[in-house]
Amino acid sequence: MRGFFMEVAVRIPLLLSACLLSGCSHVANDSWQGQDKAQHFIASAMLSAAGNEYAQRQGFSRDRSAAIGFMFSVGLGASKELWDSRPEGSGWSWKDFAWDVAGATTGYAVWQMAEH
Repeated sequence: MRGFFMEVAVRIPLLLSACLLSGCSHVANDSWQGQDKAQHFIASAMLSAAGNEYAQRQGFSRDRSAAIGFMFSVGLGASKELWDSRPEGSGWSWKDFAWDVAGATTGYAVWQMAEH
């Protein structure tokens, strides 16, 4: 478990730095609530849990599987926001990304509880 948090503690700042320095000047003006926020949360939770399970079935340790699943989910969420930040997109939404991280964390937690 400790290994998972160490990997996340290193990778999340790198991901956020890449996003902040990528020139995403098109930012969305959205609210914290709404159907799309629930969709971000649920999709991220499912992706995180599925990534955890897939990695474990590939022979990775429990901690490594957790890190892979979590980062898979957060990485897809960041990629989606990067896509939205295009001039023709809806804009980068830190609120959507926060819901993605919350969903990935929930998916990780549910997967961990189901494994015990």
